[in-house]
Amino acid sequence: MDSFLSILLMAIGSICAASFYVPIRKIKGWSWESYWLVQGVFSWIIVPVLFAWITMPKGTFGDIISSAPDQAKLMAAFYGALWGIGGLTFGLTMRYLGIALGQSIALGLCAAIGTLVPPVLAGQNLFESRSGILIVIGVAISIVGIAIIGYAGALKSKNLSIEERKAAVKEFALKKGILIAILSGIMSASFNFGLTAGDPLREAAITAGANPLFAKNPVIMFVTLGGFVTNFIYCVFLNIRNKTGMDYFKVTGALLANNIVFALIGGTLWYMQFFFMGMGESLLPAAMVAFAWSILMSMNIAFSNIWGIILKEWKGAGKKTIIALIIGIVILVLSTFVIKI
Repeated sequence: MDSFLSILLMAIGSICAASFYVPIRKIKGWSWESYWLVQGVFSWIIVPVLFAWITMPKGTFGDIISSAPDQAKLMAAFYGALWGIGGLTFGLTMRYLGIALGQSIALGLCAAIGTLVPPVLAGQNLFESRSGILIVIGVAISIVGIAIIGYAGALKSKNLSIEERKAAVKEFALKKGILIAILSGIMSASFNFGLTAGDPLREAAITAGANPLFAKNPVIMFVTLGGFVTNFIYCVFLNIRNKTGMDYFKVTGALLANNIVFALIGGTLWYMQFFFMGMGESLLPAAMVAFAWSILMSMNIAFSNIWGIILKEWKGAGKKTIIALIIGIVILVLSTFVIKI
């Protein structure tokens, strides 16, 4: 029952993550770098700090942060900064490939690297235990599903005219988008490295009496802080280079309120994937905790492609393409149930 509930919680988080770019699309009058930075203030600073604070026992938040080793906090933020590169290119991935194909490629690589590398770096031989073998099998199944979805994306690109591609994704650029998606996927896996490095923060939270369901929240806060720094530097650089720094001031009144509200909604939805992942992970057997990252990423890909269908990004792609897409989504969902074997 705990394993099923764990999957359910992470599925809720994945629905939030796959949906975060939908409200972002409602932002008007700002360049990409401007709205990406504003939503980042919410998703990487305000919301993580708020949730970490309210989910810790009253009066213990500061003590938890100060009692954790400085190295754990610094390494969590460092890996977060590396993840930040993946985070900002992740936005570009969806800009050039769309929600469905963009998230599939980037999150697919992120799932495999983020799941398998931490145990290997810790000196664990995944083939020495049943749980380790199950983790490898689960990742392998998810990669098969991702490959099938990628095939569906290739079919879509082949079947659609340039005009049809632009109608679905205004700035569609397959080659550029795939290269950016690969970089994004590799660097985004650093988020899970940061969660691993910051584990002493989780232990400090539990020692202070925090509910294990929420003990990961202070760790998430430090990882996203590092990611914000990277994104802030890059977005401000683009603001200067593209002369878009006045974006934040030229939009006023109802339109400004619209942009802030949708940035808040999008940023909160993005953060919720890790909030629910932390809850779901706490319910897994210790030996299978490493698989939580793969579950989250696989679910993210599945739900992002469902959004892609809803937003008509696959419109006109052809019956064969849609069948391949659905098969890939089903395989991804099934890969998460390896923990039930």
